[in-house]
Amino acid sequence: MSGERVLVVEDNEKNMKLFRDVLQAKGYFTLEATSGEEAVELASEHVPDLILMDVQLPGIDGVEALARIRADERTASIPVVALTAQAMSGDRERFLEAGFDGYISKPVDVLEFIETVARYCGGSGA
Repeated sequence: MSGERVLVVEDNEKNMKLFRDVLQAKGYFTLEATSGEEAVELASEHVPDLILMDVQLPGIDGVEALARIRADERTASIPVVALTAQAMSGDRERFLEAGFDGYISKPVDVLEFIETVARYCGGSGA
């Protein structure tokens, strides 16, 4: 790992702690947002290598935050992976159609989570 920056957008503190701990243990630098508005602001300010975006957020939701990130030329090409507890049939396709690059359902499988992050950050996940 070369210290890639991952913006984690999650309003649940237990989930945020899990994501932070796993990512930092793997050598990633984490940025943290608890709302869609904060996510857009941090993405623009820091231009992270990857954004992990909860879909259900206070204020603007993850889909609207994604639209704002995609509308800014500085952040438009950042990979954004949806994080959601709504693991229903068709959700993956719906999130990909909305413009997300990938999808992780909660509760997360830690190994799958690490592999997904590594894939988008160009690492091996090891």
